[in-house]
Amino acid sequence: MWDKIFYSFPIQLFFLHLKKSLLLLALWALLVLIIFQKFGTVLGIPFLFLDPEYLNKVSFQSFFLVGVALAIFTMSFHMTSYILHGPKFKFLAVIPRPFLQFCLNNSLIPLVFYILFVYAFFEFQLDNEHDNKWIVIQYFLGFSIGSVITFALIFIYFGFTNKNFFILFADNVEKRLRRTKISRANMLKRIKESKEAKDKVLDYLDISFRFKMVRQDLAKFEGHQLLRVFDQNHMNMVIIQSALIVLILFLGLFRENPVLQIPAASSGILLLAIASMLVGALTYWLRSWTVPVVIIALLVFNSLSSTDWFNRPHEAFGLNYDTGKASYNLERLNLLLHEDTIELDKKISLQVLDNWREKFPEDQKPKMVFITTSGGGQRAALWTLKVLQEVEYATESRLFKHTHMITGASGGLIGAAFFRELYLQAQTKPEVDVRSDEYLDQISSDNLNPIIFTLLVNDLLIRNQYFEYNGRKYLKDRGHAFESQLNINTKGVLDKPIKDYKMPEMESKIPMLPVTPLITNDGRKLYISPFSISYFNVSLERLEGFNEKSQGVDFQRFFAEQDPGNLRFISALRMGASFPFITPNMQLPSKPQMETMDAGLSDNFGMQDALKFIHVFEDWINENTSGVLLLTIRDSEKFSEIEQKRPPSILQKFFTPLKNIYINWDNIQTLHNEVMFTRMKEKLKFPLERIEFEYSTLQYLRERGLADEEGAVSPSDQELQRASLNWRLTAREKKSIIDNINSLQNRQSLNKLKSFHFLE
Repeated sequence: MWDKIFYSFPIQLFFLHLKKSLLLLALWALLVLIIFQKFGTVLGIPFLFLDPEYLNKVSFQSFFLVGVALAIFTMSFHMTSYILHGPKFKFLAVIPRPFLQFCLNNSLIPLVFYILFVYAFFEFQLDNEHDNKWIVIQYFLGFSIGSVITFALIFIYFGFTNKNFFILFADNVEKRLRRTKISRANMLKRIKESKEAKDKVLDYLDISFRFKMVRQDLAKFEGHQLLRVFDQNHMNMVIIQSALIVLILFLGLFRENPVLQIPAASSGILLLAIASMLVGALTYWLRSWTVPVVIIALLVFNSLSSTDWFNRPHEAFGLNYDTGKASYNLERLNLLLHEDTIELDKKISLQVLDNWREKFPEDQKPKMVFITTSGGGQRAALWTLKVLQEVEYATESRLFKHTHMITGASGGLIGAAFFRELYLQAQTKPEVDVRSDEYLDQISSDNLNPIIFTLLVNDLLIRNQYFEYNGRKYLKDRGHAFESQLNINTKGVLDKPIKDYKMPEMESKIPMLPVTPLITNDGRKLYISPFSISYFNVSLERLEGFNEKSQGVDFQRFFAEQDPGNLRFISALRMGASFPFITPNMQLPSKPQMETMDAGLSDNFGMQDALKFIHVFEDWINENTSGVLLLTIRDSEKFSEIEQKRPPSILQKFFTPLKNIYINWDNIQTLHNEVMFTRMKEKLKFPLERIEFEYSTLQYLRERGLADEEGAVSPSDQELQRASLNWRLTAREKKSIIDNINSLQNRQSLNKLKSFHFLE
C-alpha cells in the first residue's frame, strides 16, 4: 500500500517538481504569499487578487476574468511540465488522451492553491462586511465559472487533437514528423535518457478518477514510435501558447477600450503564464544550453536596449522634443541663477502676493495659509481631497481664500490639484459644489488596471503607437494610460496645459501649486510652475564667490526653447508621482538627458518648499499679514509605536539595512521637517502656527479590539489594516480613509480651524 501511494503518478510528479522545477514552483509560492497578504501588502497587491475591479467596480465579471486568467496560468503550468517531464514517463504514450491524463495527475499543486485561494477569498470578502452575503457568493461563482469554462475549452481542444499510441499509428504522420527534425531529435534523446532514469511509477489517476496500474510491457515499443505521441502533443501546446501571445498582442491594439482593460490581477497572472511557458520552451529546446544561451541573449538585449529604437524616452506630453536639446551643465545652471534673474522672478511673485492681499480689507491684516500635503498614491489623493473639503466647510469657505500656496508630493498633490481646479470652477459655475461626495468617488476610482494592462500588452514589448496632444505626437506608454484614466475618472477637468493656470495664479484666484519632482541625474529638484520661481533654487544671502550648490532647476527658464507653457498639467503631476515600475520615470529634452522621479524622495511632505517661500518673502509677509498658518495633511502617523525586534535570521540580517532605510525614510523626513519648522518659528518676527491632519489607523484598530489593554497597537497589525500605497483602493480602504476625518485628533484640528481668526 505504501509503495502504491509513494510511487503513484501524482506523488512522483510532485517530487519531480521539487527536484527539477523550482522556478515553476516559485511562481505558485509567490501567488500563495500574495493571497495570504504576506507579499506586497503595503502596495496593495493582495487586494488586486482578492477584490479585483473591472470597469471601476468589483463584480461578477471582475472575478470571472481573474478565474479565466488563473485557469490559463494553471494550464501553462501543465503544458510546461508536460514538455519538460512527459517523455520521462513512457506509459503516457499508450494510454487514452495522454495530455489530459497528465494534467489530472499533475494537479496536486494547483489544487492546493485553489483551495487556499478560496479560503483566503472568503476570509477577505466576509471581513469586508457586505450588507448582503449573496454578493460574496456571486463573486465566487464568477471566479468558478471563469475557471471552469477556460479549463473546459482547453481540455476540449486537447481531447480532439491529442491521440494515444494506438490511434496515432492508424494515421500517416511521417511527413509532419520529418518537418520537425529538431523536436524529433530532442525527444528521441529524452526517451533514451528515460530508459536510464530512476523515475518509477506503479499507478496513475485515470480521468474516471480511479487509480490504474501502469503497463510494464513498453519495451516492445520502439522509441521513435513513442516519440510521435509526445511530438503531436507538444505541437498542440505550441499552438495554444502562440494563440495566447497573439491574443495579448491583439488586445494591445485596442487597449484604450475600457472593456478590454482586464483587472490588474488578471494581467499579472497572464504575465506569469507567459513566463512559465518561456521557462518550458527554453528548457525544452536548449536543454543544457539554456543558461549560457539565456545569458548571451540578455547581454545582447542589454546592448541593444541602449539604442534609440529600444530606449525611446517616456516623454512629458506637451513639451517640444523636436527642437534643440536644452544644455544641462553647471555653467548653464549657474547662469540661470543670476541675481538679476532671481530678482525678476521675485517681483512677479510679489505681484501675486499683492493680488492676494487685495482680497481682504485694507484695515485688517489677514492670516496667510500654506497647505502642505504628503505623497502616498491614491490613498494620499483621497485623504487630501477629503481633508480640504472638510476644512473648507469648517471655516465657512475662508481657508482656501487665505491660502497662497500648496506644496507636497505625489498623490497628495494630485488630490490638492483636483480640489484647486474645482474651487476655480466654482467661482464661475455655482452648480459646482467642492464638498460633493462625487469628487471623492472620482479621485478614488481605479487607476491601476489600465497601467498594468498597458505594461503587459505594450511596454514589455516595443512601444509603437502614438497619440497627438496639442499638435505634437508622442508614444503611448503606461504613463499615458495613467493620465488617460485619471482624465476619465475626474471628467477631464485637469486636462489643460500649465499655462492655463498662469492668470488664475497671478490674480490669486487660486493658490500657487509648484510641482517639484526629483532630478535623478544630480538630486536637485525641478520646480514646475506656470511662471518662473528660480528663487527656490539658491539662498538669497549668498555672497560673491560663496561656494553654494544650487538646490533646484527652474522649469520655465531651463526649457524656455521647448515650449514649457504647453506642458500638460497632468503630465507635470505624474512627473511628481512616478511610482517605481508602475508609472515610468520621465525623460526630458535636454543634453545630457534629464530624468525625473517621484517628488517624495526629496520632500514627501512639502515642508521644505513652504518654509523656503516664507523665508524668501519674510519681509512682505511681516508687513502685510498677521502671521502664517501652516496646514499640514499627512497620510501617515506622525507618532507611531516602536516595534519590539526579535533576533534576526541570517536572511533578515542581509536585507535589514535596506529595509531600515525604506521604513525610516518617512521618519527621517519628519524629524528633519520638525527641526526646520521649530527653527523658522523661533526666527520669524510674526506668528507661525501649525494645524495638522493625519490619516491614522490607530483609532480604527482600537475600535476593532486589535489594541492591548493599554491601547498600544503592534506595528504589524497597524500596517495590516492601513490602506495600501497604490493607485487602486478597495471599498474598505476608501471607507477607512474617509472615516478617518472623524478621529479624535482630526476633530480637534477641525475645531481649532473653526475658532481660528483669519482676520485681525
